[in-house]
Amino acid sequence: MAEIIYGSELSKKIKSGMKEKVEQIVSQGKRTPTLAVVLVGDNPASLSYVKGKDKACHEVGFGSKMITLKEETTEAELKEVIDSLNQDETVDGILVQMPLPRHLDENKIILMIDPAKDVDGLHPVNVGNLYLGLDGFVPCTPLGIMEMIKEANVSFEGKNAVVIGRSKLVGTPVARLLMNENCTVTMCHSRTKDTEKICSEADILIAAIGKPKKVTKEWVKDGACVIDVGINRVDGKLVGDVDFEDVKDKAAVITPVPKGVGPMTITMLLSNTLKAYERKENTHD
Repeated sequence: MAEIIYGSELSKKIKSGMKEKVEQIVSQGKRTPTLAVVLVGDNPASLSYVKGKDKACHEVGFGSKMITLKEETTEAELKEVIDSLNQDETVDGILVQMPLPRHLDENKIILMIDPAKDVDGLHPVNVGNLYLGLDGFVPCTPLGIMEMIKEANVSFEGKNAVVIGRSKLVGTPVARLLMNENCTVTMCHSRTKDTEKICSEADILIAAIGKPKKVTKEWVKDGACVIDVGINRVDGKLVGDVDFEDVKDKAAVITPVPKGVGPMTITMLLSNTLKAYERKENTHD
């Protein structure tokens, strides 16, 4: 039976450390780190995510600004809001909740955010820093994945890592992070031939494809570390991209769904916000 890494537990541990740090900051008479989240429209899933971020901020003692705009908000109106947050000295991190209504161009909106406050790690400046191995903000889910692998004491050096899925939010950045840790990385996607065979040779396997229970034990090498990023709803239940029951006895380390990678995403958003705060405070000292 594999060791199960619960992101829900690791997340609690990291948040507890952050809360102590914030208490220390406050005790020194300094302002609290603050995250601003902008929600355009009333997408129920987005609203739920935004509420989760607000709750997480309060749990660790962060300041939280939640800005809700109407569905028909124009690009110029949204730019005005982002500009004011960019200039607001009390705001450390800015996140515009995706997806945006169709009339708004996500790439254009991301470019409006000050890279020093882009705690989602999506601005081209931060993407470039990641690829050049420079200090910047890394997208939250990939950052959470790396923390979970480290928590399980899995070594990266020279390991064969396979990432299934090449999205700009998860697959592509996590592949880069693994390369930065000296893994040999293969990316599989919808056009890849022999995906199952490639995956079956992986020491570290990361599934981010959005296909329920696609990865079965035939895809997994004995003793592999298997990270399941998928969140799929099947018959009212949440399941991952990995068939957990089928794979758990073959892998050495595995993440469940739910309570796996999901909780780490918001925690890494808080971590990036604290990093932005510390950077700003250090330049002011």
